[in-house]
Amino acid sequence: MTAADEGGAATPSELKERLEAERGSDALLVYRDAEGRQVIAPLVGSQLTIGRRGDDDIALGWDKQVSRLHAQLERTKGDWCLVDDGLSRNGSFVNGERMVGKRLLADGDRLCFGTTAMIYRAPAAERVESTVGVNVAAPSVPLTETRRKILLALARPVAQSAFATPATNQEIADEVCLSVDAVKAHLRGLFEQFGLSELPQNQKRSTLASTALLNGVLAPHEF
Repeated sequence: MTAADEGGAATPSELKERLEAERGSDALLVYRDAEGRQVIAPLVGSQLTIGRRGDDDIALGWDKQVSRLHAQLERTKGDWCLVDDGLSRNGSFVNGERMVGKRLLADGDRLCFGTTAMIYRAPAAERVESTVGVNVAAPSVPLTETRRKILLALARPVAQSAFATPATNQEIADEVCLSVDAVKAHLRGLFEQFGLSELPQNQKRSTLASTALLNGVLAPHEF
């Protein structure tokens, strides 16, 4: 991957932009353009093209390793599939594996076309009405030393890239030298502290990480 993918540390505005986009109903592709700027592309309609042509729905004209018509995205009963029937010379990759034909995408899948990496996000179909939004002006939440370490480990990938996913429970456990069960217990406590307990399960971790970063609960020098 090159400058068109990770693009350095995420800025607070990028994190806020992504979090707000993920509250919508559309699935998204998040990536960086040739200048390293974050791009958030909602997936609308029933079929989208990915390629180097200017009229492609996802146009990657700067990436010389992307074919003119590289791959397609198709909506199937509300879900999206990546389709690559050999249209591209260099192929399409999902989570590091070259795929051929059609593949159903899952939230958090990492896609790669040429040297351009993307992350696929699929917001939950059902939203909790009482969801608390991220308040960038909120005061810092008091944390024990252990919970701060866990929160730092959780948010570290997100602080490094605007479209990374938070660390897994096992990765956090390895970093802070606790059991996975202990990490889960502390995370439940953190969800309560930040008012996120009522969020759908698949939104809690990313929202917690983004909230902590946007609110300044975690400072850049701590990473």
